[in-house]
Amino acid sequence: MGKQAKLEGSLKCYLKYGALISPLGQNVQDHYTAFCDNKSGINQELGTGFNSEDLFLSKIKHLKNSRYNSLLELACKKIVEAYSSSFLQSEKTGIIVSTTKANLEVLPSDTFASTISIIKNILNPYHEPIIISNACISGVIAINTAADYIRSSKFDQVIIIGIDVLSDFIVYGFQSLFALSNEACRPFDKNRKGITLGEACGILIMKNTLDDDFSVEYLAGATSNDANHISGPSRSGEGLFRAVTKAIERSGVSKKEIDFISSHGTATLYNDEMESVALHRLELNHIPTNSFKGYFGHTLGAAGIIETIMCMVSMEKSVLFKSIGFSEVGTTETLNIVSENSNVDLEIVLKTASGFGGGNAALLLKQVK
Repeated sequence: MGKQAKLEGSLKCYLKYGALISPLGQNVQDHYTAFCDNKSGINQELGTGFNSEDLFLSKIKHLKNSRYNSLLELACKKIVEAYSSSFLQSEKTGIIVSTTKANLEVLPSDTFASTISIIKNILNPYHEPIIISNACISGVIAINTAADYIRSSKFDQVIIIGIDVLSDFIVYGFQSLFALSNEACRPFDKNRKGITLGEACGILIMKNTLDDDFSVEYLAGATSNDANHISGPSRSGEGLFRAVTKAIERSGVSKKEIDFISSHGTATLYNDEMESVALHRLELNHIPTNSFKGYFGHTLGAAGIIETIMCMVSMEKSVLFKSIGFSEVGTTETLNIVSENSNVDLEIVLKTASGFGGGNAALLLKQVK
């Protein structure tokens, strides 16, 4: 642990559940039950495409007309129910929001304005929320950033919110890239056809102290940018290779200690191929790996948060969840994709993310015993 102490400082960071809202439910227990049954939130939504095509999406049914504001308000109310005003309004409490587009319904006005307004009105925090919008790696970056704030003693605890909702702008945009699948996504499978989009909100609480609720220790994280293409990943996996390498170096753990990898796994031809190459270069391709996109769809700025929550569920319940949609290897380098739910003790977990603009991010979590 000498290397970790040297690079990261002496303050430890612990993550605990805050909330999780998606088509699969409105709390973590709902999602654990759905995942045990390998239930997906993806359904065919009629007439949702640019030319009124029927698309497969993971859509929350109960949201009001202003979908983004409705979801964020619901999430903030759950925080108020769970935490005292002294916690929420403390000078030592920070709030970070991960979202790629926020409320697109107000274009051409500031799409992030309502995020700050809703959080201020409901949570009444001491500090204005910090918004991170860095494509699909935003969630992992938000967690890494929260740890930086805590380790620098800026905050004692950080509320991390990941949120994005579906909109015509998002759906039509991915259609224009010919990236959407005409069936539920199938990450890493030979017959994968592309992304399935989704919407969700996840909340994590990071603290510098350990309490009685289930928590995991955040070890380290890192980011890298391969600058390969505005939307396409590096064919060599260089950016992801560097992000994971740096995260492992900072964590003080060895590759042999990693028990599970939660990959980005979007089910596009190039993303899954890139990840397989990067994990092979890292000599991690034998480690059990899955993608949670078959359950949630790709939730963009929320993905890194909600998938980290499900990593924590896996650690708490000692279970590896099946990677829905996978049946036959479809990448150059073979990965150890989880094909069935199984009970396994998980001590160290690696979470990765990749996104438009060449961004890549990684973080490592450790079971607290």
